[in-house]
Amino acid sequence: IVATDSRRTKRHHSTNPRQTIKDKMVKTSLILAATMAVASAFSPMQVPNQPATSSTQLEAGRRNFVKSVAATTAAAILGLPQIASAAVEVPSQVTTYPFPDNWGLTFKYDEDAAKVREHMYLATTLGKGAERMEDYGKNMKKEMVDFVSYYRRFPKVAGKPSFSTLYTAINVLAGHYTSYGFKYPLPEKRRKRLYQEYAEIAKSLKRGR
Repeated sequence: IVATDSRRTKRHHSTNPRQTIKDKMVKTSLILAATMAVASAFSPMQVPNQPATSSTQLEAGRRNFVKSVAATTAAAILGLPQIASAAVEVPSQVTTYPFPDNWGLTFKYDEDAAKVREHMYLATTLGKGAERMEDYGKNMKKEMVDFVSYYRRFPKVAGKPSFSTLYTAINVLAGHYTSYGFKYPLPEKRRKRLYQEYAEIAKSLKRGR
């Protein structure tokens, strides 16, 4: 009788195999969803009236970048902590602005990082109904993808604080474009986060970091 009760108790407290399988399936679904979302966010696209700036190396870099950033995004979705940034002033949105004519890479890191940051800053400032907002978003997305795909291959650059912060900001802006398209302004909370990161990028570039 004692042995029988012991076996019943053991069965009662043992792990439910169905629940374990269910938990694993949920976690796997989250990771797959994150991977597909990021892959879509950084998929190549054609931009009208813009010269091609990417080479075979850039195309390979894009593919590697998608794989890497997918894992990072999946980890964020599963609850890893994020680093808080200092508070900055959030500028008012605009609808009229000078459309940039200097899209694309020069393959000089400091110049390209400063330019991408400047273009992203303006993209974050555009309000609803802004002139050529869709064209701006398409050019912006291509420039961001080309920038990360090219420079992440160089350890000395990838280790710079300016690059890592710009990389994070690019993920945020590209994710917005994927979720809402190019004509919808960024929500205020997301704008605030991006302006904080832009300020950190400017400081790092000024220090040569």
